[in-house]
Amino acid sequence: MVHKLEAQFVTSAAKPDQFPVDRQFGPLLPEIAFLGRSNVGKSSLLNALAGGEKVAFVSQTPGRTQLINFFRIGTDLMFVDLPGYGYAKVPKAITQDWQALIESYLLNRENLQLCVILLDARRGWMEKDRELRTWLEHHGRAYIVAATKIDKLTQNEQHRGLAAIRAETGGDIFPVSAPSGRGVRELWQTIWKTRQTNQ
Repeated sequence: MVHKLEAQFVTSAAKPDQFPVDRQFGPLLPEIAFLGRSNVGKSSLLNALAGGEKVAFVSQTPGRTQLINFFRIGTDLMFVDLPGYGYAKVPKAITQDWQALIESYLLNRENLQLCVILLDARRGWMEKDRELRTWLEHHGRAYIVAATKIDKLTQNEQHRGLAAIRAETGGDIFPVSAPSGRGVRELWQTIWKTRQTNQ
């Protein structure tokens, strides 16, 4: 179990000029961005990483997160929840706005230290996930991969699914379950090590 941390919602941004700036909410902190398809479990994982603090709104409706949400975790770190992608029922014009907003953040945010790509362990890499991975690699953004909802698979399904994800990842992946807490500590430790390495 991850120790409960002081977690605080900071702000939501619908456009780049609404991103937090130095001294607006205190000194800018290192940021960890969470990206994934709609309904992959980003908000649930954010809450689990915060030790059970309900910092992010968990919705049963895919595509609900339409802004970039910033959360201060403790005194040393900021988690950033980005809109989910790949949900067909969201109007195309809105998805284009989201994409422009996300790209602006990922390209220009100097204190962004790490991206966490969330994949549904039941589905593995999908087209939009691969596009994101290629984009991050092209722009030199560091990332790690977390396979969510691992609790919804049998042991055999977990073995096959994680093997398929690893085959494309080229590095470690973190099987996680927000409800059970599996893998949350290991993911948190890697995030913290990345933050310390970049100090």
